[in-house]
Order: sequence, then structure tokens, then C-alpha cells
Amino acid sequence: MIIKLKQNITPEIAAQIAQKINAIHLMENDVQTLVTSSKTKEIDSALDGMVAESFTFENDLQLGSANYLTQKRSVHIGGVEIGGDTNNMMMIAGPCSVESEAQIESSAQLMKSLGIKALRGGCFKPRTSPYSFQGMGLDGLKLLAKMREKYGFAIVTEVRDATHVDAVIEYADVIQVGAKAMYDHGILRACGKARKPVLLKRGFGTTLQEFVQAAEFILSGGNSQVMLCERGIRTFENQTRFTLDLCGVAFMKAKTNLPVILDPSHAMGYAYGVPDLTRACVAMGIDGLLVEVHPNPKVAKSDAAQQLNHDDFRLLHESIQPIAQAVGRVFV
Repeated sequence: MIIKLKQNITPEIAAQIAQKINAIHLMENDVQTLVTSSKTKEIDSALDGMVAESFTFENDLQLGSANYLTQKRSVHIGGVEIGGDTNNMMMIAGPCSVESEAQIESSAQLMKSLGIKALRGGCFKPRTSPYSFQGMGLDGLKLLAKMREKYGFAIVTEVRDATHVDAVIEYADVIQVGAKAMYDHGILRACGKARKPVLLKRGFGTTLQEFVQAAEFILSGGNSQVMLCERGIRTFENQTRFTLDLCGVAFMKAKTNLPVILDPSHAMGYAYGVPDLTRACVAMGIDGLLVEVHPNPKVAKSDAAQQLNHDDFRLLHESIQPIAQAVGRVFV
């Protein structure tokens, strides 16, 4: 249950009531708000005369539910807004990993030439093998910050675990929570306190309900700027890396109030299929894309097979503009 308190209720009183009824207390649109389990269906008598509005739910998709807020929440990335009442669609692109200054600057120059405003690059890589490239760490974050200062990008980078969550929050403009970190409540709670946009990726073995409830951890921490990212789930198919769940995308668009981002690179796993899959994603009328691009994918230190080279990305970027326009979206 979500309970919106009357304007005359002070934060101190709201906090006392929250403790008494075992609720989370936060500010939502400048209103004192209490959130309890969705199992709660009746307002506690301790709140007599204090309630302006209340909402009940079938499950714990609450703050992120379209039954609570019918309009999408707004997320501000650099100087760009997605969600809300906009029709904006944002391209976030760059290499899987920051590997060197020359490599990330080459990608930055390409994105700048195409008018793209958000640069992605991993610095702490959650690899399957301990012997694979693990990322440049803090040095990589500093290179991303240098690209932001030089070219004006918003920087999107991933937090892998709790050992460096504070560093990523400090350097990033958008905090990416990867598929393998989606269940890490320490990371989710830290993101809830961060007051920066969070791009939450769906775990590849995760149901939609589990995914949106992970977002609730961030929202209930007081951070309303959460984006849901579908990046493919594991099925019986082995000819692609994962299977992009477009049915799940339809669910997220209809049932949540959060902007939806799609990652065709990780879903497909092979560069040959990424352009077609990206065009299909745009046709869904989503809020943004996350695409991996590398100056020379053959020598990439991570996910080489799925990264587009610069020429192929230019062609893709040109081809998706009319599709976005056809579904009433505008690339920003």
C-alpha cells in the first residue's frame, strides 16, 4: 500500500507513524509518503485524519506501478529528459570496456559526430572467468570523466560489486546495475540513496516480477530516476547469446511507470544480428537504446563478437531515425 499524507503532516510525524506501522517513509513529488507491503489493504487507525490518498496493489510492484502513476517517471541524463510526457528516445553507445585512452577517445569522437549525448563504457567488468579482462577500474572511470569534460557527454558505467559502488556513483552520470548485480541489495540500496539516474538491467534468469521488484528497492530508497533495461534472458536457444524478451518490454511499457531501455548487443551476442534487432527495438517505441561499439572489435578485450565497428554503427544510426519517427519518437 502507498499512503500519501496531507500537506500539514510534518516529516517528523510521518517518520514516527512509519516506524509504528512498519512502513518506508519517503518524499514523492514533495508529499510525505508511506509505503507498506502490498498485503496491506486497509489504512491503520494510527493514520486517522492524516491521509490524503492511498493506493492498494496486487503485488509489490508499487512505486513503479502504472496503477500508481499513469505517466512515466522522468529521468534526466545530462541535459536530456526521457520518460515523463516526452516522446524522446536516447541512444547510449560506446565500447563494452574502457581499454585505453586512445580507444575510448576514438569512440567519443564518433558519438560526438553523430550527435549522441551519452557515452557508455565498462570499468569494472563482471566476467564469467577470473582470467578474463576485469576492466581498468578507477583509471577507466577517470578516462570516462576526461571524455565528459572534453566532449560534454553524460557517462554511463556499471557497478559490479560493493567494493567500488561509491566510486562509480561519484564518477558516473548514470549508474548501470548489470544483470549479475541485479540481486545485490547492497548495490540497489546504495543506488536508492545516490540521487542519480540508475539503469537497471534484467538478470538473464529473472522473471519480470523479480525484475520490477529489484527496481522497487531503488525507488523505495528515495531515487525516482530508474530505468528498466531488457538485455535478453536465457532460454533453450543456443544460436544467439540470449533471447530478447519483447513480450516483457510490452509488459514494462504497460504495467510500470518507468522508462524502458533495450540492449540488443547483449541479447544477440553477435554483431551481424545487432542492427536488425536494434531496428526492432526502436519499433517498440521505447525510451532508449544501449549499443556496444568499438573502433576495432577484433581486438576488443571483452564481448568482441557483439560489438559493432564504427562504420556499421554509423549505418545503423542513420537507419533507425525514420523508424523512430514512424512510431512517434524523436532521438535526442
